[in-house]
Amino acid sequence: MSATLRPPQARQALTPGAVAALGVFAAVRGAGALVVAAGAWWAGRDPVRVLGFSWDSVWYLGIAAHGYGRTQMWAASGSVQSDYAFFPLYPLLVRLAGGGPGAGLAVAWAAAAVAAVGVYRVGERLLGARAGVLLVGLWAALPHAVVLTLAYTEALLAALAAWALYALLRERWLWAAGLAALAGLTRPTGVAVAAAVTALAVRELAVRGNRAPGVWAAALLAPAGWAAYVLAVGAHRHDALGYFAVQRQWGSRFDFGAGTLETAGKVLSGGPLTIPVGVTLAVLAAAGLLAAAAVLDRAPLPLLVYAGTLLLITFGGAGYFESKPRFLLPAFPLLLPVAAAMARARPRTAVAVTACMAGLSYGYGLYLLLVARVPL
Repeated sequence: MSATLRPPQARQALTPGAVAALGVFAAVRGAGALVVAAGAWWAGRDPVRVLGFSWDSVWYLGIAAHGYGRTQMWAASGSVQSDYAFFPLYPLLVRLAGGGPGAGLAVAWAAAAVAAVGVYRVGERLLGARAGVLLVGLWAALPHAVVLTLAYTEALLAALAAWALYALLRERWLWAAGLAALAGLTRPTGVAVAAAVTALAVRELAVRGNRAPGVWAAALLAPAGWAAYVLAVGAHRHDALGYFAVQRQWGSRFDFGAGTLETAGKVLSGGPLTIPVGVTLAVLAAAGLLAAAAVLDRAPLPLLVYAGTLLLITFGGAGYFESKPRFLLPAFPLLLPVAAAMARARPRTAVAVTACMAGLSYGYGLYLLLVARVPL
């Protein structure tokens, strides 16, 4: 196998540091899943259905079982929700795994484990092994990290993104492009991975004069997955912009942040403040500050482009305001400045901070799944 096509550090993926990071992730998120399961049991609900058949999971499992074509109409609001809003890679994997909530959870949990190792490898590459482990711990303890244990697509996107970014850091262009194309088939925000690959390839071509075939191929192939699905939906609806019409019918559109600012303005002017809205505003504010810190720290270009694109889509999109922290969950590069600071602190301080964050994440995840009546 040639050096160009060799998987990035394939034989060294599970170094002692990577094993430690995977263990930290399994401990933090495994405990979170147990908390949700216990809460569901106490509330008289089936834990497997709570974890594997909530909100968007219902749509994904429906696509896995029956293919595309389901439409939900709401007479009260006049909205029309089509399953073509959901990208196909995750339902395909669930179908291959046998279908049903159990298969959905198996795919999501396997993807989360792969993501944890990928996040560690990026952190280790940039900051060292200790910071890499801390980066994984921080990521696993985010407020919306409960999503990583649900039958959702964030874990799969994070896995593909982390390894694509790591491939870019290792200049494995074809692996980065292939993973970016798969990320583009996972979620609408998967285009952020393609943006990172394309941005670095363009810099190589235009600034550094690197005209290697792999660079050209990466620039062209990275957006292929996302573009293919958007074009396929357009062809199905006989409208080149059909996918975006589907999103508008769901209430999602890009309004350059007008809706986000309007919600924040209402809260700041004394309007009603619910827990999910308050957490969302706090997460958006923190994400903005962390993005500024990453720019000041001169983080590598692909990480800045990837996280910046996720921020732009999340902040600029209207609809489902309380879901915005979930959309940012794969933006783990934003945590690099925090991981670097914690790596310089005493070990017990880092452990205490991570444990406190995890405890808050468990409580909030339980609240979102069993108490709050807002889409997750």
